[in-house]
Amino acid sequence: MAPRFALRIGDHLDTPEKKRLYNEKVFAEIAPKYDFITRALSFRRDSSWKRDLIGALPQLAAPLCVDLACGTGAITFLLAQKYPNGRIAGVDITGPMLALASSRNTFPNVRFVNLDMGRLVFAPGSVDLVTGGYALRNAPDLESTIEEIREVLKPGGVAAFLDFSRPGGRLAQRIEYWILKLWGGFWGILLHRNPEVYGYIAESLARFPDRLRLRCLFRERGLTVVSSRRYFFGMTELVVVRKQSTAALQVPFSAGIP
Repeated sequence: MAPRFALRIGDHLDTPEKKRLYNEKVFAEIAPKYDFITRALSFRRDSSWKRDLIGALPQLAAPLCVDLACGTGAITFLLAQKYPNGRIAGVDITGPMLALASSRNTFPNVRFVNLDMGRLVFAPGSVDLVTGGYALRNAPDLESTIEEIREVLKPGGVAAFLDFSRPGGRLAQRIEYWILKLWGGFWGILLHRNPEVYGYIAESLARFPDRLRLRCLFRERGLTVVSSRRYFFGMTELVVVRKQSTAALQVPFSAGIP
């Protein structure tokens, strides 16, 4: 019998270092079941939401795209399909996730790289598009991660993020928290014998900015929200932002990619 996942959420979300460690451990634990659980938790709507994310991106001939917290590569591969002449990098801190993604990769223009989303190595102003499926909520340091995204984006570059969305009112926040806590806990017990594995969703969202504050964080760092779309009664949201536009630089795909 596999050992029971033991890290407690409450002990690992109070500092960036602890959250980074928890993310590595918890996503390594769930990697073999990740594709299944994203479908189960979303009542099989997750794939449709990710297609909407790709559809919200601009038509570009050969963009450099960075998919943050790429997991098993679902959004990364959709990017490769939309931009066959583009250069696509999927980044994640979890080795087992990257191993699964790499084993499924059939696209010559896709690379997977082990990176912390808050410590990207891409040259400033070199990236056309940034995407993230359930990424920002997992950032060990959200504000520095948003700043890093702004730094690597070209002027006029676009970023699109799909994630759970925190409403503004306390009552709505508590209702959402307990829905996610109970639903995630059910699947955690069923698949891992531990409700905390997917209870992490509710706990991380409780520490995440609400919709208005998140938009303020984007704006404070030079990123303008250009569109948004909510799903599941507002429990998830797709947000698209753009960096203020000036002249863009062209950087080779190899630049900044280990």
